[in-house]
Amino acid sequence: MVNLKDDERLDYLLAQNLRIIQSPSVFAFSLDAVLLARFVYVPIQRGNLIDLCSGNGVIPLFLSARTKGKITGVEIQERLYDMAIRSIEYNGLQDRLHMIHGDIKEIPKQLGYGKFDVVTCNPPYFPTPSKDEMNPNEHLAIARHEILCTLEDAIKASSQLAKQGGKVAFVHRPSRLLDIITLMRQYRLEPKRIQFVYPKKGKEANTLLVEAIKDGSPDLKISPPLFVYDEDDQYTSEIRAILYGE
Repeated sequence: MVNLKDDERLDYLLAQNLRIIQSPSVFAFSLDAVLLARFVYVPIQRGNLIDLCSGNGVIPLFLSARTKGKITGVEIQERLYDMAIRSIEYNGLQDRLHMIHGDIKEIPKQLGYGKFDVVTCNPPYFPTPSKDEMNPNEHLAIARHEILCTLEDAIKASSQLAKQGGKVAFVHRPSRLLDIITLMRQYRLEPKRIQFVYPKKGKEANTLLVEAIKDGSPDLKISPPLFVYDEDDQYTSEIRAILYGE
């Protein structure tokens, strides 16, 4: 049994055979989170992983199907943290998944520097707008805009948490590519792998996946493009495999 609150629902993560608590008025994960969890390198048998800006815990849940390592999620919004805790308990993953209710800027000091093999982050994408442009829903505004943390905050914290040689992976918008690379190098993260995601062939990329290595040597590789929809506006075979395990 699971205790659902207000407009929450229990959704399937089909390819992983897991369930997750979602709420349309508070938070529901997007394809971006799915793609990041599939893109990042993870050690299979053991390891120490951390996900920043975890929302309802979707990336830790996805990663739990790929690794037997310990996974920590960090979320600043108490309501989303609570949803993540209940999802982890529902799936019986308390022995490997742990959530922290806190600010990512304080987490390195709290957990220690250079402790993690893998750091993932799906940060807010957009600069903070004026009040009249901001989403009146506080939960959605914080998730989408750099109100409580900036891109630099997220990259700095990721670098502080990662071991030397550890992996750090972000999902973001292609328009921030130069900012991401500049900030990663400023904080000793060398970009090693980039993949662009396109809505469909003939369209501009709308999602960027980037993985860096702490104190790595320069050697950037561009992965083949990933297309979400085919000519008939149906998921491509690659996306179906990611979402449904087909």
